[in-house]
Amino acid sequence: MFDEELESAGNIYRLLVDFFVNYSFQVIGAILIFIVGLLVARWIGNLTLRLCERHQVDVTLRLFIASTIRLLVIAMVVIVCLGKFGISVAPFVAAIGAISLSIGLALQGVFSNYGAGFTIILTRPFVVGNTICIKEISGVVDEIRLAYTVLTNEDGEKITIPNKHIVGEVITNSYANRVVEARVGISYDCDPQRATRLILEVLAATDGVTREPPPQVGIGGFGDFSIDIGYRYWVPTKRYFELQYQVNQAVFEAFGREGIQIPYPIREVHTREA
Repeated sequence: MFDEELESAGNIYRLLVDFFVNYSFQVIGAILIFIVGLLVARWIGNLTLRLCERHQVDVTLRLFIASTIRLLVIAMVVIVCLGKFGISVAPFVAAIGAISLSIGLALQGVFSNYGAGFTIILTRPFVVGNTICIKEISGVVDEIRLAYTVLTNEDGEKITIPNKHIVGEVITNSYANRVVEARVGISYDCDPQRATRLILEVLAATDGVTREPPPQVGIGGFGDFSIDIGYRYWVPTKRYFELQYQVNQAVFEAFGREGIQIPYPIREVHTREA
């Protein structure tokens, strides 16, 4: 028994010696190539990042480009290292292709989000800090990622929109502000110019209503019981409802002080005896 174990150990020892004698230079060369390849991949990635920064490429896109190039260089280094051991990479390439096809079919929705993210970053229809409205969803752009875009509304809620639902849709970009559109009816016995002047004064006195673009006030229509005064003004997106309610209250109080009547529907009913 001891002789058999000794013989087995001797065989293993001879195999190891033969391996290192025959493949030592290949092993050392592969290790050196791999180490140098990692250093080169890091250097090329950092160089790409600096070039993108110099050309003011979007931060998300430049990080993705630098990471992709670094991974490609590392993949080529691994292929070269495998070749040093005499391992054919053709079966690996075929397997990777088949796996990539399967993954692509399974994750086509995810990849479409990434493709849409590239389109947003390259075309820049909006940037962080803009106010956008998509499919009746509006908010301030907080983050632009390759897969999704994050909006923040006045209530502090974060709205995550997959990028594939943004590209190809009608996007309203009002930049930092959002427009408020409102109407108030006044009696036909009142002077509409006076009402217009009062609303302009209220808007000018309200802190938060922008001066540029300036508010717009005028006759918006003629109703059955009132002259409809329409007014439009711009406010910061995150104070939209706060300032809308504040202005409406101030307009109502100003009309009351100046005797401008806000009418309500009146119906006259005549009864006829048989």
